[in-house]
Amino acid sequence: MAILELAIAFFVLALVAGLLGAGGVAGLSMDIAKWLVIAFIVLAIVSLVWPG
Repeated sequence: MAILELAIAFFVLALVAGLLGAGGVAGLSMDIAKWLVIAFIVLAIVSLVWPG
């Protein structure tokens, strides 16, 4: 669950930075959050499919 927690943290950071007008930080944080969510989904699917 650590990857999902990091994704949520970066999403919140992106929202706060966007509200404060730091567009560069908000965009970068949103990109990181997006890739962390993708990694979480891929790892979740692999762990469900993989036997054992």
